[in-house]
Amino acid sequence: MWRYLGKRLLAFIPLLFGVIFLTFVIIRLIPGNPAYRLAGTNANESVVAAISKRMGLDKPITTQFVIFLGGLVKGDFGLSWNTSNPVVEDLKERFPATLELITIALVNCIFFGLLLGSIAALRPKGVISRIATGYGTIAGAIADFWIGLMLIFCFYFLLKIAPAPIGRIGILTAPPARITGSLLIDSVLAGNWTALGDALKHLLLPIATLTICFTAPIMKMARSSFLEILESDFIGYARVIGLPKRTIARYALRNALPPVVTMIGYLYGFLLGGAVLVETVFAWGGLGQYVTQGVANKDYAAIQGFMVVAGVFSMLVYLAVDLVHMAIDPRIRM
Repeated sequence: MWRYLGKRLLAFIPLLFGVIFLTFVIIRLIPGNPAYRLAGTNANESVVAAISKRMGLDKPITTQFVIFLGGLVKGDFGLSWNTSNPVVEDLKERFPATLELITIALVNCIFFGLLLGSIAALRPKGVISRIATGYGTIAGAIADFWIGLMLIFCFYFLLKIAPAPIGRIGILTAPPARITGSLLIDSVLAGNWTALGDALKHLLLPIATLTICFTAPIMKMARSSFLEILESDFIGYARVIGLPKRTIARYALRNALPPVVTMIGYLYGFLLGGAVLVETVFAWGGLGQYVTQGVANKDYAAIQGFMVVAGVFSMLVYLAVDLVHMAIDPRIRM
């Protein structure tokens, strides 16, 4: 196990280098000089040239890349041109908001995905199976930001039972002292139940949006994997010898889990960047909204910092998926 972990962690180095290199090159292929945006519309060429020099954009791209790598080794991701803050500080400030959002959304997706998928597999001709099939077809064709806007329109504008989509907590509610960056955890630690209730209310619509959009992949994978196991020889033998249906269902679920776990890991890594538009719609203040603003303002340092965090996060998630596979299926450890 430790040898395997060591090999995987060593493999992170070239993978992360590839992510950093490709990101660095691709964002510099975007037309336009960000110095013009900082200089303003009426600035002359000498001002633009001075700003470009101060930003280091006048140097060859290879020199810029070496300088960036040197900063990364020291834990310096550069300065955000949009916020005027070190990118590291911006990432520390915003990452807990995104992690809180996508983690709770993923838990919901797992619960409803496994529930609907297993019921649809056990009763393929039932009403729930037909509803799940229709939902799985529709969910892949609907944009997440559109779902978010519709939920805001229905529950905030028409019914007036949801809070305004202006962030993670109401403007009249005093937030708890920052400990972990998660409003829910910090509110509990501080005993600030008013802030906890308000934070939960603001979480409802973003969580509902992500759950509606991303439950379908887990449900489809669970259904197909469960059906395949139910039709296998060892499940047939279990039925012949008279094992209870509940016991057979438990065996089938355990053997159907590996591909579902893979899908869950993929979805968790995807949600870090996939929640970009949802965060923008709800003014969430997380990494998604941060990188969206960075792309709009050609903020190279912000985009690069986000990609490094996303790359490391995804690789750690996939490593966790492999370890879960080992725990579920002992044959992998042989």
